[in-house]
Amino acid sequence: MAGHSKWPNIQHRKGRQDAKRGKIFTRLIKEITVAARLGGGDPDSNPRLRLALEKGRENNMPSDNVDRAIKRGTGELEGVTYEEIRYEGYGPGGVAVMVDCLTDNRVRTVAEVRHAFAKFGGNMGTDGSVAFLFKHCGQLMFAPGTDEDKLMEAALEAGAEDVVTNEDGSIEVITSPYEFGAVKDHLEKAGFKPEFGEVTMKPSNENELSGDDAAKMQKLLDAMENLDDVQEVYTSAVFDDE
Repeated sequence: MAGHSKWPNIQHRKGRQDAKRGKIFTRLIKEITVAARLGGGDPDSNPRLRLALEKGRENNMPSDNVDRAIKRGTGELEGVTYEEIRYEGYGPGGVAVMVDCLTDNRVRTVAEVRHAFAKFGGNMGTDGSVAFLFKHCGQLMFAPGTDEDKLMEAALEAGAEDVVTNEDGSIEVITSPYEFGAVKDHLEKAGFKPEFGEVTMKPSNENELSGDDAAKMQKLLDAMENLDDVQEVYTSAVFDDE
């Protein structure tokens, strides 16, 4: 399966994530706490917790922070109870936007998210208004120049759902969200280390933005990601001038 140029957008997205690392511990602590509350404190039987712990290791989160978050989730320590909420809407140029939040105050969060949509040329929609445009999956991105045939063979052997070669030579490996870690481990053991990987909501179609719409959309994404209650922002937008 072939796709269009992706590498500049992936690099841009990764750069933005690196730039917000000051907040990543807070977000990971919330995610670990909620994952442990919903699925228990054993990562071997809790894929969501296992993925959160892997992110914690990648970001050098101290083990004490991790242990406390798990214990708050399982009820061994007192702590704030977070609610999961997803908001949906449209950004400049009609692109789809989904915003995943963990909050202890729904009223505050919805007001902040609605304000961000309105301020930067978007509109908040109703539940389900754009969710059908996204697929919950794992995504591993490999740089142009990677051996396509060998990667495809290793990916399919690992249980990947799809391998997508883009016009710029970058290669995406798509997995089930629950098999992401196992596929990633298998590929790394086979000598294929991804440049970027995450469990995400992947848009079924992408909307290319440029000029004013691209600038407004970037401001909308930045505003959303700066909100304390926001965990992840997903969009169908890609930027042709990156």
